[in-house]
Amino acid sequence: MNAKAFIDTNILIYAHDLDAGAKHDVAKRILQQLWSERAGALSTQVLQEFYVNVTRKITSPLPKKSARAVVNSYLVWCVDATSEEISAAFRIEDEARIGFWDALIVAAALKAGADRILSEDLNPGQTISGVRIVNPFANSS
Repeated sequence: MNAKAFIDTNILIYAHDLDAGAKHDVAKRILQQLWSERAGALSTQVLQEFYVNVTRKITSPLPKKSARAVVNSYLVWCVDATSEEISAAFRIEDEARIGFWDALIVAAALKAGADRILSEDLNPGQTISGVRIVNPFANSS
């Protein structure tokens, strides 16, 4: 079985944003592949950010009912941030010199057993606390 890939919010948003062009196609393909391999992971933070952004901030917002259905479908990939992840995020924030919310993503990825984080926002190629950052859009923009 492949190691897990942690999905950052932007990947999930692009997969459900029909106006995202090539990024929509790439993100959708990634999620379909991870789904079939049972190799995806994300956190409650990602699902919360996804919901707010796709119902309010994208060009063609999703109806709340549709966005909620997406959130519910990804709950099987979800890890919760507990006090242990928050403490780990504080350490990661200081060691990696990244923002707290990004550090919390890394802490959640570690909890999920992911070896990589798929993200457009973090530094591609960087390894933080043993988790590699990969920008899946680097060659498709």
